[in-house]
Amino acid sequence: MAKIQMDKVTLTVKEASEMIGLSTATIYNMCASGQLPHTRARSRIIFYRPTLEKWLAGELL
Repeated sequence: MAKIQMDKVTLTVKEASEMIGLSTATIYNMCASGQLPHTRARSRIIFYRPTLEKWLAGELL
């Protein structure tokens, strides 16, 4: 497992799954159902690290 750079602002699905501790399939399903804050850049799903950290802390609904 690769270590995520702490200064990286955006994360890929794989990096987000490693950070959260869920499978990539679960991450894709949560994005599709609107449960996980993300954005799309063409066909890629990306996560803004500060927003994901707030979501994990329960600060976002």
